[in-house]
Amino acid sequence: QVQLVDSGGGLVQAGGSLRLSCVASGRTISTYAMGWFRQAPGKEREFVAGISWSGGSTRYADSVKGRFTISRDNAENTVYLQMNSLKPEDTAVYYCADVHPIKFAPLGSWGPGTQVTVSS
Repeated sequence: QVQLVDSGGGLVQAGGSLRLSCVASGRTISTYAMGWFRQAPGKEREFVAGISWSGGSTRYADSVKGRFTISRDNAENTVYLQMNSLKPEDTAVYYCADVHPIKFAPLGSWGPGTQVTVSS
């Protein structure tokens, strides 16, 4: 099973930007679709963005379309989430995960999460 470590979270003002990273170890992720999810206090974990193994296909939650960009560097076994124009409602713990290549549903490997806090 792959081990994932996500990082890059922090405190930012509304309108600001953050870039999250997810570094994998244990096996290559170059043949796996990957995704980012988030969980806000008192809410269920939700899908944010997903990317195919090649990077040629991406999918986003409606709430982040046009503001967030998912990308990957298979040579570095790393997936990124560039978050721009952040809003207070983006505040959550963000997790990376390996996902189903079509449904983008999580397959079971999760990072520990990184906290993103957006102040108004």
